[in-house]
Amino acid sequence: MDLKISPLSVQRETVRKLREAIMTGYFGPGERLVESTLCERLGVSRNSLREAMRVLAAEQLVVLTPNRGPSVATMDWEDAEQLYETRILLESEVAAHAARHATAENLAAMQLALDAFAQAVSKGDRLLRITTTTDFYEALISASRHRIMGDLIQGLVARINVLRAKSMDNPGRSLQSLSEMTAMHEAIARHDEAAARLAARLHVEAARESARTMFERARVAGA
Repeated sequence: MDLKISPLSVQRETVRKLREAIMTGYFGPGERLVESTLCERLGVSRNSLREAMRVLAAEQLVVLTPNRGPSVATMDWEDAEQLYETRILLESEVAAHAARHATAENLAAMQLALDAFAQAVSKGDRLLRITTTTDFYEALISASRHRIMGDLIQGLVARINVLRAKSMDNPGRSLQSLSEMTAMHEAIARHDEAAARLAARLHVEAARESARTMFERARVAGA
């Protein structure tokens, strides 16, 4: 058995680790990402790190500034609100399509992700809350059979997850989110398109208000 790690695997892992560190706030908005320090901590070469930074820049998580190097991208409330508005439009329709097309296998995958999310909430695991929510949405997109809307959501998922982390840090939000996603799953399982569309919309609207609260707290704290 060949257990050698390929350079491509190293790059994927580097991207994943850095993405998670940004999503969970380990590296804060605007923070410089010093190459020499990161190479040492991650145990990767400068070339691998630079390739990873290019991927994260394409996801708009990192800003590459000539003569200064990479830093974590910042997001103001105007940008965040536009992301939530886009999510409402896309995800409500994806949920309706999922209600139309979902199979027993799709529903089981969504339930598995919900169960894992519930465990993450009970443990207070910030990273697992994000990854299991992403798993739920991947199962939802698969159930919808709508590749184009799915691709659009996937293109936004890195920035969406930054906002998810912020929103779910609001006390009580994670449990509320679990209830909302469960309602989405139940509507899809009933093949009720209108109810699935509404449940998805209400979920994103609630997430938006939670994130708005966290943005306001950060603004006041920094004033």
